[in-house]
Amino acid sequence: MKLEFPSDAWKDYELLDSGNYEKLERFGSVVMSRPEPKALWDKTLTDADWARLSHTHFVPGAGFGKAGKEDSGTWERLKKMDDQWYIRYAGGPRFRLRLGLTSFKHVGVFPEQAPNWEYIYAHTSKLAADARAAGAPAPKVLNLFAYTGAASLAARAAGADVTHLDSVRQVVTWARNNMEESNLDGIRWVVEDALKFAKRELKRGNKYQGIILDPPAYGHGPDGEKWKLDELLFGLLKTVAGILAPKDSFMVLNLYSNGYSATLGETLVKQAFRLSGQEAGLESGELALMDKFGKALPLSIFVRLAR
Repeated sequence: MKLEFPSDAWKDYELLDSGNYEKLERFGSVVMSRPEPKALWDKTLTDADWARLSHTHFVPGAGFGKAGKEDSGTWERLKKMDDQWYIRYAGGPRFRLRLGLTSFKHVGVFPEQAPNWEYIYAHTSKLAADARAAGAPAPKVLNLFAYTGAASLAARAAGADVTHLDSVRQVVTWARNNMEESNLDGIRWVVEDALKFAKRELKRGNKYQGIILDPPAYGHGPDGEKWKLDELLFGLLKTVAGILAPKDSFMVLNLYSNGYSATLGETLVKQAFRLSGQEAGLESGELALMDKFGKALPLSIFVRLAR
């Protein structure tokens, strides 16, 4: 099992401290504190240090921690700051992301995902180069549950024909803005339920050279379709196995749900794709952030398949 962190070369993001169920982060010029249930240890800096450094902190609402309202609340501003601001990512892929304060404690990017962006960019770049050499079309990459689109931008920057799908129109609009700010174009935007779309693609016989999945624990499609990870994930993976090209392709699965492990994720992928034994292109692990005091904060698990 692997443990992966964003590169220190990414200068627009830092985890400054963590502990007492919170994390203190810098996104560009903005420092914020917000809840983090996995930060079970003590803070290293004092509460006064956190208050002095922070531009804003998240105040949980009455429903915080309850199903469907896990992250609801408001932001309290401690210093003058813009409602929206931009950061740059400059690893293998290069792009700009617009950030903003939402009522669900999120800001428009999940920084621990940077290793997945690098994996997507590296694998897509190779597929695109091979396609150019063979005079074939660009590789097709499908990003399901795509949020504000960093993974889509990584694939597009590498030369893929990208389809970006999310059930929330506002975040698809946000992702389009990120594409334009990154001087990219050509991404196909779809507002739809992920499972419905994948089943339709299977029925049509469509294939993709890359598929990215980052499903939530709970959610709703644009027409009220209910998504519950425990009940629907395996079925979705079996459908994805039918639309991923059998060779010269990759799949990235990311899971945030508490109680899921890398071993569980790998077993799900093996069963859905009918893999046997130790597949050379199969890997799993955790994505984590490291604060300035050496405390590793694990935030999600990943399973990746290349063939």
